[in-house]
Amino acid sequence: MPLRPARRRRTPAGAARAALLAMAVATVTTLSAAPPAAAADTWTEVGSDRADPLTESQGLASVEVPTGSANRYTGIGTIPWSVSSRGWNHVGDPDASYDGYYVEPYQSDSNNAKMYRVQAPGGAWSEYVHTLGSGEALNNSWAAITPDSQWMLSGEWGTMTRFLVFPTPGANPATSPSANLPQVSTVRLDHAVRDVQGCDFTGPATLLCASDDPAGTLFGITKPLVQIDLSAAPNGTSDVTGHVTALRQLPLRSGCSGTFEAEGIDYDRRSGTLRVIVVSPGLCVLTDSKTYRFTRS
Repeated sequence: MPLRPARRRRTPAGAARAALLAMAVATVTTLSAAPPAAAADTWTEVGSDRADPLTESQGLASVEVPTGSANRYTGIGTIPWSVSSRGWNHVGDPDASYDGYYVEPYQSDSNNAKMYRVQAPGGAWSEYVHTLGSGEALNNSWAAITPDSQWMLSGEWGTMTRFLVFPTPGANPATSPSANLPQVSTVRLDHAVRDVQGCDFTGPATLLCASDDPAGTLFGITKPLVQIDLSAAPNGTSDVTGHVTALRQLPLRSGCSGTFEAEGIDYDRRSGTLRVIVVSPGLCVLTDSKTYRFTRS
């Protein structure tokens, strides 16, 4: 109810109460109208390691459970024959939940589906299949698991304004290898992204993504590192929006000239280290492809 015009004389106490009420209303109005704060981070390169083209060229993940686990990588050389022989011929950028579920995304040219190969904390492997929805692209380049372990994001190749949300296979008790893994909601981006090869959560509602964008027309740079600030943490029941910011170009250094390929990404919350794979052009794919390391500054 709006305050009455100040035509009636108030007692000093009444005037004080009215002033406090007006200040409270103004404060609440200001806070409710203010957009959520989302400051873009600055990531500084601090080193690099050679990326093997057969086993470290698609993606990577830091694994917290069991304690002391080594970092995991994917590449064409890590696909088991029992998997590739059934048409799952491409593995993307994996992720691991904080409670120990490791997920590798697979795609096929002929299965009209995506597959997620999951290793449980105890070591057992299982497979979860998602049948493609209407208009959904078949590629399955990456998986990004929410910090609460319950939801998993995935993207599509090309120029896109959405990410798909699934229950995390294995970690979410509603999932089963014997049932279709359903898309449950969508992240709707406020700016298009192109050829995203990997994303990882740095917080409940913040993602960093590696884009293999070769054109540079979306942000003015090719191969950008992109930050996406979500309006809320994904919950599997309702869509959320994502504010997109290009932070910097990924390193493009090699002894060969030609087209680089930005690949998978990983954020290790224990050390605060961000790692991104960049594959070198031409024959240098064998010699100087790198996993670059960054820290927030």
